[in-house]
Amino acid sequence: MLIINAHIMTMAVEKKPRKNQKTEDKLGYILISQGKIKEIGSMTKCPEDSDVIDAEGKIVMPGLVDSHTHIGIMEDSLGFEGDDANELTDPVTPHLRAIDGINHADRAFEEARQWGVTTVVSGPGSGNVICGQFAALKTFGRSVDEMVLKHPCAMKVAFGENPKAVYHEKNHTPSTRMATAAILREQLFKAKEYMEAWEDYHKDSEENDKPEYDIRLEALMPVLNRELVVKIHAHRADDILTAIRIAKEFNLRYTIDHCTEGYMIADILKEQKVRVILGPLLTERSKIELKNQNIEAPGILAKYGVPVAIMTDHPCVPEQHLLLCAGVAVREGMPEEDALRAITINAAQAAGIEDRVGSLEVGKDADIVVFSGHPFDYRTKIELTMINGKVVYQRNQERKV
Repeated sequence: MLIINAHIMTMAVEKKPRKNQKTEDKLGYILISQGKIKEIGSMTKCPEDSDVIDAEGKIVMPGLVDSHTHIGIMEDSLGFEGDDANELTDPVTPHLRAIDGINHADRAFEEARQWGVTTVVSGPGSGNVICGQFAALKTFGRSVDEMVLKHPCAMKVAFGENPKAVYHEKNHTPSTRMATAAILREQLFKAKEYMEAWEDYHKDSEENDKPEYDIRLEALMPVLNRELVVKIHAHRADDILTAIRIAKEFNLRYTIDHCTEGYMIADILKEQKVRVILGPLLTERSKIELKNQNIEAPGILAKYGVPVAIMTDHPCVPEQHLLLCAGVAVREGMPEEDALRAITINAAQAAGIEDRVGSLEVGKDADIVVFSGHPFDYRTKIELTMINGKVVYQRNQERKV
């Protein structure tokens, strides 16, 4: 398949980025083969191909990436029957797997495709201290197994109001921020000892006893090995700082998700090289932790040089409004370039999936969106969405889009 006459915004990151780097916008073609991007070039070097999509006058970008959602695991319009996001019977549930709770037939996936969202990172939380494993999914497939891009791709943990409120009502620990931090530390120490016991056993099985299998500690081993990103739910500045403190203690790969008051400590986030997944932005201040919610936060963090991804936290903000969240951030001071990256390459990097998605580059998945105009113009429509080189949504059925 060949897309021609497109204004291409690759969102690719240069190995040695220039100051004030701008996204390349050039008139050209994209050649797709076996679900991957094979070539990108100018129209003067465009090859011939039998299956052509003419994107004359349109803007072509990588499929949008939402790096924090609960799509499929908190199903649209079903209430309790479709809500599998929180196993609120134990504050420590690292062994829960998102793919065992996500319904691939949730209609929110279709709406995501219609608005250019091709990759979502979805999973459990945030009622427990350790909530479980997130998965990165494409938004099209006959089953969740077909949709999986990477599983697990992250471990979710939570600080602040949510675990406090859940277990205070049950008269069960944790009911304080101190207990939340202590429980997380305890489990990470246990997992470290468990991992060392297995290492000793494998070195000398005659001298060392075989450890008893523990599914919870087993799930935490990739976290300690830095194979899994830790998605840290934290709104308040003090919770964000506690999260950073513990992450440094155990040398974790992590992101701060929500990060509502992060703009108030932007200098610290910059110093600590924290990657932020910010949002949801277009909501009411529904709980105490959101009292300092500020729509200008994405712009403030970006101007400090903090890498920002923007999330919907679907269903808090419906998945199809990811683009709107970024557009409003631009209106409120976020540089346009940073906002585009916040829903493409930055979001992919935050989830550790930038080798597959987030930018238009040779060798990456052919997840492509054709816009009728500039993405942040409210009049712009999604003309076509492609996942793995397959057209999964097309506003007009003709090939000329």
